Amino acid sequence: MPSVLLALTVHVGLLAFLWIGIRWQNTPPVSVDAEVWDMKVQQAAPVAPPEPVRPPAPVIEPKVVPKVVEEPPAPKPPDIALERIKEQKRKLLEKKLAEEKLLKEKQKELEDEKAKELADKKAKEKADKLAKAAADAAEKKKSDKLFEQARQRLASQAGGTGSAEHSTAPRIDTGYAAKISAKIKGNSKYAGDKDVPGNPRVEFKIQQFPTGEIISVKKTKSSGIPAFDDAVERAINSSSPLPKKSDGTVDTTITIGFKLKEFSDAD
Repeated sequence: MPSVLLALTVHVGLLAFLWIGIRWQNTPPVSVDAEVWDMKVQQAAPVAPPEPVRPPAPVIEPKVVPKVVEEPPAPKPPDIALERIKEQKRKLLEKKLAEEKLLKEKQKELEDEKAKELADKKAKEKADKLAKAAADAAEKKKSDKLFEQARQRLASQAGGTGSAEHSTAPRIDTGYAAKISAKIKGNSKYAGDKDVPGNPRVEFKIQQFPTGEIISVKKTKSSGIPAFDDAVERAINSSSPLPKKSDGTVDTTITIGFKLKEFSDAD
């Protein structure tokens, strides 16, 4: 390769020299700059091989990844046991709520009934008090009338001297109350229980004619034992006429009381 280049260079130089000589003969002389060639064989500089033509870089288009549409998972078959448990819980909850509702309704009904009973009781007590007050007033009016009739009758029998009024005047007689109490206890028929706390006492107000005949008996204090109170009242009514004082007179109105254990002991 170097020798070929050298030969080419020599031939080019010769051709140039001949052309210049011809031109010099046909044209006025001009100054010519000659280039001295060194005929020595020189090694030509290596010619750099042409750079390989690189093909253009391929345009890499982005790879389009097709979108995969995921299908929804297939529904799982229901768990029969789990569904059964849920259904049982739901039914239990509904039953509990229904029972609570029913209980509330029953409680409300009971409260309404109690309120009605209380209102009825109060109304009855009020009516009983009014009826008792009316009965007491009527009884008092009746007893006062009977007492006045007896007084007038006795006064007329005594010739109008007023001895009847004198006979009913209160006199001091320490054994008077004892005689009345003894007679009433003798007529008692109480067989109730005596084993109660304390010694309850009942009191009655008695109105009587001058003859000792009982006009009315009114309880002024209860012992708290209805059976004992009734027994004493029956015994008082059974004891009419009541004993008189030693001088033959009576107190037209007396208040007498009996204790449970003392009254029982007299049976």
